Amino acid sequence: MELLYSDRQIVVCVKPVGMDSEQDLPGALQEQLGGAVYAIHRLDKNVGGVMVYARTKAAAAALSKAIQEGQMVKEYVAMVHGIPPESGVLEDLLWKDSRQNKVFVVKRERRGVKKAKLEYQRKSAGDTSLLRIRLYTGRSHQIRVQFSSRGFPLVGDHKYGARDDFAVPMLFSCCLRFPLGKQNMEFTHFPPWYTAN
Repeated sequence: MELLYSDRQIVVCVKPVGMDSEQDLPGALQEQLGGAVYAIHRLDKNVGGVMVYARTKAAAAALSKAIQEGQMVKEYVAMVHGIPPESGVLEDLLWKDSRQNKVFVVKRERRGVKKAKLEYQRKSAGDTSLLRIRLYTGRSHQIRVQFSSRGFPLVGDHKYGARDDFAVPMLFSCCLRFPLGKQNMEFTHFPPWYTAN
């Protein structure tokens, strides 16, 4: 497991694609570091990237509070089919069908519908485009469904309309910023497919 940072309170690692972020990964970190490891946020199993875990209950409470108060900034990189506008803010109402484990953009608020917001910058364009994305809400499959609904499915994301030979969605959690005690922490890591372009 690639560790970006570790102290008595937290550990920041790069989650591999294919590993469950709420069970497998804390277990692997406990084996590597010893002691308790508490999950604070999650990433889809088929998505990799930077994650923070707490090593004490006090740190878990502080990080959870930062998330609830919107003080944890999460940024992603993605590769999408097509060429979206150079930058933009996407706001949608999302509804999750738990039986299908699929999320849909809907027109009006009703029970189970949640607001979703992100901001993005296009970094390169061609048959596929590279994007840097900042999440303002953490909805299930949010980035994937918001871009797919506009005709720009993520490369490799067959659940949301991609027709290509990639095995997993080209989506990666590249940056986390959050306060902890009196410090402002920031951790950044990019996947090879992003830095290579």
